[in-house]
Amino acid sequence: MRRHVSEVYHRAAHGAGDAGDELDLRHDELAELIDVGRLTAHDDVIGAGNAFGLGDSVEFGDGGSHCCGLSHLGLDEDVGVNHGHSLHELAAREKVALEGDRTPEGSMAEIKDVGEFNLITRLARAVGVPAPPEGPGDDAALVTVATGRLVATTDLLIEGTHFRRDWSSAYDIGRKVAAQNLADVAAMGARPSALLLGLGAPGEFPLEDFDAIAAGVRDECAAAGADLVGGDLVRAPQLVLSGTALGVVEASGPVLRSGARPGDVVGVIGRLGWAAAGLRLLLAGETEGPLVDAHRRPQPPYAAGVELAAAGATSMCDVSDGLVGDAGHLAVASGVTIDLELAALRALGAPGVTDQELLTGGEDHALAFTAPVEAALPEGAVIVGRVVAGEPVVLVDGQPTTQTAFAHFATD
Repeated sequence: MRRHVSEVYHRAAHGAGDAGDELDLRHDELAELIDVGRLTAHDDVIGAGNAFGLGDSVEFGDGGSHCCGLSHLGLDEDVGVNHGHSLHELAAREKVALEGDRTPEGSMAEIKDVGEFNLITRLARAVGVPAPPEGPGDDAALVTVATGRLVATTDLLIEGTHFRRDWSSAYDIGRKVAAQNLADVAAMGARPSALLLGLGAPGEFPLEDFDAIAAGVRDECAAAGADLVGGDLVRAPQLVLSGTALGVVEASGPVLRSGARPGDVVGVIGRLGWAAAGLRLLLAGETEGPLVDAHRRPQPPYAAGVELAAAGATSMCDVSDGLVGDAGHLAVASGVTIDLELAALRALGAPGVTDQELLTGGEDHALAFTAPVEAALPEGAVIVGRVVAGEPVVLVDGQPTTQTAFAHFATD
């Protein structure tokens, strides 16, 4: 039996029941194990008759792990494994991996000191994820829904493009990646239910920052009423986070972008221009204040999505790239003209927010919608325009606008 080292390394931490064939140390000859692991004469190993298989229920720490305690192995602490580390040393490092933020030598731990699968366990503990099969532990999570319909969305955050670590704390970044994904669920008129998180980072990424990201994700999921149910961790040259959010479609049904009709009102729930103004202030060297905080940590109106669907909203989207651009999506999908009123939009801004930031600033994740005039709209809804028959364009006070929304890969 020959396998590539990386495959064996990856599969060796999977529990029984995962897809594919795993290496079972109980049934491999020692010579075969050495061939697979590319071990050298200087590496200490445990003979095939003494090792434990992946099917065993074993544990280094408390009940959340899949590795066994030293006393369960029936081995002396000085038996060498893992390229010369004694079991005593491995136990100390395992404790850091699951509980602490410093290495046994006293230095601040980095994620490379912990390893992929301990990081997963650490994240699961910090966030309080559901137990398998609803949470991490199998190849995919099972999500139970009452209506039988889910909405699904994904969003990607790249260090240097969507955030800067000298501007945003790790906790802020965790909240932001969750918010950007869960807001899209609310914009469909659905109830956020689950989030999957992909995270790539250098090995030198501080463990305390990893924990802070987990705390941010946990708190934002709690605000939206969702659970973190799984994800993936990889080594990467810079911090990269990807979220996939799922949501339950309520009895009122999903709200699409394509339902706006002439005669509808245009409304917004949430804040406009705050995050864009905060970015402008950060670029100017200001680091404190409500606008800067809005850039670091958006506050989507999650509950309003389902409320607007129940009120009869005819179309909806979240304002992630600027109101002019996102209202344009509604106009194109519905084949109508959307006419915005600047004076009404100013009620959604704040002192220091410019008119341009109201119209084109993104990342506040407000909900822009259309609805019949007679609809009983939820609290916080502000009417900012109307839908009229015509070409699929956005007007401001009846006039064409030269304002544009943010777009990746746009010509500078």
